[in-house]
Amino acid sequence: MKVIFLKDVKGKGKKGEVKNVADGYAHNFLIKNGWAVEATNSAVSQLEGQKNKEKKDAQEELEQAKQLKATLEALTVELKAKSGEGGRLFGSISTKQVAEELQKTHKIKIDKRKMELNDGIRALGYTNIPVKLHKEVMATLKVHVTEEN
Repeated sequence: MKVIFLKDVKGKGKKGEVKNVADGYAHNFLIKNGWAVEATNSAVSQLEGQKNKEKKDAQEELEQAKQLKATLEALTVELKAKSGEGGRLFGSISTKQVAEELQKTHKIKIDKRKMELNDGIRALGYTNIPVKLHKEVMATLKVHVTEEN
């Protein structure tokens, strides 16, 4: 019997695959548990439509990430911090502070976990922070840290 998997089933198939399985296995286990449906013409065409929609959504998401990259690379985030001699900061500036300032001043919401900064910013001046917007799109955010009076 041909079935379309609705969920990944270890050793049998992945979600969205159409495979031939034993009739009893299909009726008594896969369909009964809601892990698969019988592969009728309408079910197969519905699966194709769903795959096309997912592909279109993924393309749209990629375009939005590219637009956001252009926006991010055009701006600079300004932060103020207390510093000692030689431009060294008391403490450091984290990605959380950068994300909050970006939200507050530019109305752009980016998750702090998408910013790839291993250690906090510990010195005055400009710092470039790589931001992973999409699996194919990386942007560079410029952060300017100035002395707080």
